[in-house]
Amino acid sequence: MVPPHELLWIETPGGCLAASFHLPESDGPVPAVMLCHGFTGHRGEAHFLFVEAARAFADAGIAALRFDFRGSGESEPAFSQMTLDTEIADAEAVLQYLISRPEVDAGRIAVLGLSMGGAVAACLAGRDSVARSGQGRIAALVLWAPVARFDGLLVRLSDPEAAPPMLPDGTRDLGGIAIGPDLLESLATTVPVKEVAAYTGPALIVHGTNDQAVPLSHAHEYRCVLGHRATLHLVEGADHVFSSIPWQTQAIWVTTEFLVKHLA
Repeated sequence: MVPPHELLWIETPGGCLAASFHLPESDGPVPAVMLCHGFTGHRGEAHFLFVEAARAFADAGIAALRFDFRGSGESEPAFSQMTLDTEIADAEAVLQYLISRPEVDAGRIAVLGLSMGGAVAACLAGRDSVARSGQGRIAALVLWAPVARFDGLLVRLSDPEAAPPMLPDGTRDLGGIAIGPDLLESLATTVPVKEVAAYTGPALIVHGTNDQAVPLSHAHEYRCVLGHRATLHLVEGADHVFSSIPWQTQAIWVTTEFLVKHLA
């Protein structure tokens, strides 16, 4: 029996990252998309959202690589060591790995990010374009309910009355997950919606109109900054992670259509 996808470990300077690689049947190199999960999430995401998305992309002829950021899911080391900067570094390492796969066409690679993963994808796309004088390696960008700026989260984590309780080692207890002090600094010094401005390729922004975690205004900020390069698709009534079969199906369908169009 042929496995539905390949389970693997990607070695990075920050540790080994657990990953799942969905490869469509093909005689030659195929386009590919890497999936960046949200804050405290994992490569399967809520209600198997990333699993279903990766399968749909592979059925459409696009390889999909979903992975756990360091400290998340099954990846090393502890979650308390993660920051926005470490997640961007992880995404860069995974992009390099995806490019190195012989089954993948390095000229047809997309990045998809959900929530904070959307912020990571935005920063990666912008920085990659800057590093290569506008000719970045990312051919298409997909942002699902993306965080444009971290003002709200910073207020929550900094408020003495509302912040998660402090632990003896200096970390904070966020619902059973320890977050480190360096996280706040990285969130305060990075504005993803400004960084993505350097990205010159096509982008798709998908956001639920009833998102209680990341306000819809974040999607509009990205649309404004990216201008004609971006398409904004609103999923009517949907929450932050498209938690119904119709919402999930719509988000995956519109994304598949976008990827097929821009990676063909």
